[in-house]
Parts: sequence; structure tokens; C-alpha cells
Amino acid sequence: MKRLDLSLSGAVVRLAAPTMLEQLMHTAVQYIDTAMVGSLGTAATAAVGSTTTVNWLIGSSISAMGIGFLAYISQARGAGDRERARRASAQAVLMALIVGTVFTVLPLLLAGWVPAWMQVDESVRPLASRYFFILYVPTVFRAASLMFGTLLRAAGDTKTPMLAGILVNAVNVTLNFLLIYPVRTVSVLGRAVTVWGAGWGVVGAAAASAASFVVGGTLITAVLWRHREISPRGYSLRPDGAVLRPCLRVAFPAMLQRFATSLGYVVFASMINSLGEISTAAHTVANTVESAFYVPGYGMQTASATLTGECVGAGDRTRLRRVAASIITIETCLMVISGALLFTFAPVMAGIFSRDAQVIDLASRVLRMVALSEPFYGVYIVLEGSLQGAGNTRAPFIFNVIGMWGVRITGTFIAVTLLHRGLTAAWGAMICHNVLLFVIYVLYYRTGKWYGMYSAMKKA
Repeated sequence: MKRLDLSLSGAVVRLAAPTMLEQLMHTAVQYIDTAMVGSLGTAATAAVGSTTTVNWLIGSSISAMGIGFLAYISQARGAGDRERARRASAQAVLMALIVGTVFTVLPLLLAGWVPAWMQVDESVRPLASRYFFILYVPTVFRAASLMFGTLLRAAGDTKTPMLAGILVNAVNVTLNFLLIYPVRTVSVLGRAVTVWGAGWGVVGAAAASAASFVVGGTLITAVLWRHREISPRGYSLRPDGAVLRPCLRVAFPAMLQRFATSLGYVVFASMINSLGEISTAAHTVANTVESAFYVPGYGMQTASATLTGECVGAGDRTRLRRVAASIITIETCLMVISGALLFTFAPVMAGIFSRDAQVIDLASRVLRMVALSEPFYGVYIVLEGSLQGAGNTRAPFIFNVIGMWGVRITGTFIAVTLLHRGLTAAWGAMICHNVLLFVIYVLYYRTGKWYGMYSAMKKA
């Protein structure tokens, strides 16, 4: 890598910072969600957390579709071809409608079976099923929010998705406050005030999230329609093979990757759920806490994908090397800091989401383990973003399948099922997975063979 370019680093930070803030706000709401539900008891936490990995599977499969359009649009902008960018935006609207419909119908049909497949305790299954069903009623809006936000980021606009995310999170928190709890009296400046509440508990949390998806999808669609560079307005929503083929060629391996790795998360969580309610709750709490400390990685991944796509579109390999040096240097520093904070404050953070001493102790132990692997995780997801921006999603698919199924799932099966170890052993397998991907991505990236091989602008 070349030495750090300070002027380029400033551009990277300006592009990544809104995405990081957006992710931080989303994580903060997830924290509030978990804390509010956690106040209802361990069973409520388990009901919400038991299907979290299935939610990841569906959400990541939807967002993976956006990767194909991100690569195409960022490369079109790098080549100065605004017409191609707007045609791709119109095709993204079509795909959002199709994908959103598919992922509405399937979850609603399967809601009654998912908790059983996840090996959730039988006493928790009915509540988990209701939560899951409500959450997926507005999936078309969720698909629009995920995919159109990606289009705006591909166009270099990371501020608008951030502002939309802040509003959506505000709606979610407000409705949580009103729908989860019953009518109650609170103290405001020393005065007793009666606050209305629906008292729906876990169902209220699901309804609040569903409503926020509707708000977010509607808002981000309106913004995209008025965007001066990539608005789909005036362009046909009929399938356009010249645009869809290259976009889907990039998106399909990304979808397979997200599906395969997310399915791995489902299997991973299922094995953890079999360890009992305490382990399930501790795993849920630890995942929630950990998500905040991945924020720098996701912000830099977005910047890496967008800037790499522009460099590939412009055919500028020199700038590409400078982009990589700047992003990896900044990302490594951020993830070292976040790992140190996570290690130090793990018990405090876990205590926010549970009052059970056993849950807090177990969650703290696994969080301190994973804190040591934060820099490795941060570097490999930035390199993954670079490959995605270049239109190369095949290599990440192969690498992630090897890591997830060859290391994490196999290791967890041996530790939990065969050796009868607990949650710490399962998270140890997860850490080995992260370190392996770091090594593979660094070695592959340094070969330089990925550059231009899978450009999204190439014709199918």
C-alpha cells in the first residue's frame, strides 16, 4: 500500500461519515428496542432475538440486489455516463417491487414454522411467530428503503439516507414507547404525568418496526424520484436486458453470498438456541452490543465500494491504490479503538439490555473475546466493498461460504453438539471465521487480479 493521502482521506471520511452516523443511529434504536423488550423479561428477549438471524438473511438478500446497481451506477458516474445511471435506477425500482413482493409472501406463509426451525423453546414460539409475521407485512417498503438508499450512496449521496434513517428511527422509538407499554404515570420535572400506552409488549415492538419501514420506504422513494443525477422519472420500468444483465451478474453472486452466510447465521443461532434460554438471551444481547462497534466498518465499506466503482469506471488504477491505502489505514485505526472500547465496557453495555446476572456475565465474556478480532473484521469488509464496487462478487461469495460453513458452522457443531461446550466455544469459532477471511481477502486483493475482471459495465 502507498502512504496515506491526506486529501483523499478527507474525501473518504466525508463520504463514509454519514453512513457511519446512519448505522450508529440504527444501532441506537436497536439498543433501545432490545432494552425496552428486555424490560418485559428474558422470555420476551428470547422471542425477539430468536428470529434475528432469519431477519438478517432476508434483509441481506434484499440489500445484496442493490450491490449490482451500486457497482453499475458508480462505474457509470466514473465514466461520465448519466444516461446509463438513470436507466439503472429505473430498473432498480422494478427489482425492488419484485424482490419486496417475494419476501413479503414467503415470510408470512412460513411465520408459524420459523421459530420451531430455530429450535426456540416451545413456550416462546407463539410470541416469536407473531412478532415475525407483523415484521414482514410491509417488506415492499423495506426493500425500497434498502435498495434505493444504496442507489443514492452509489451516486455519492450518503447524507440523504442518513437523514431519512434518523427520521425512521425517531418514528420507531416513539411508537415503541407508545405501543410496548400500558398506560402509566411518569415523572416529568417533578410532576406526575399520565402517558397513554397500548400495552402490546413484543407485538407492539413489531408493529413499531413495521410502521417505521413504511415511513422509510416512502421517504427514500420520494427522494430518489427527485434526485438530479439518478432519478428514474421518465424512464420505463419494463425489464431492460442491457442494464439488468450486467447488474444481475454482479448482484446474483452477492445474493448467493448473503443467503449462504445468513443461512449460516440461522444454523449458528439454532445451535445456540439449543443451549437454552440463558444462552439465547446472552447471544441476543451480545449481538446487539457488538453491532454498534461494527459501525466504522460498514461506513468505510460503503465508501470503498463507491470510490472503487468510480475508479474502475474512469480506468484510474493509480487513484484506486490511493483510495485503498487511505480507507484501510483509517479503518484499522477506528476498529482498534472500537475493539478496545468494547473490551473495556462489555459488562456495562450488556447490563443495559438484561437484568439477569447470568445473561450479563455470559454476554460480557463473549464480547471481550470478539473485541480482539475487530480490526481483522474491519479490514476484510472494506476489501469486500472494494471488490463489490469493481463488480467482482464471485470471489467474496466463495470466500464467505468457506469461512461460514467451513469454519464457523463446522467449528460450532463440533464444539456444541459433539463436545457439549457452551456459548463461548461457539463464539470462538466465529472469531476464527473472521480471522480466516481477513487473511484470504488481503492475499487476494494484493494479487491485483480482481481489477477489471468483473466490471458491471461490461455487457453480458
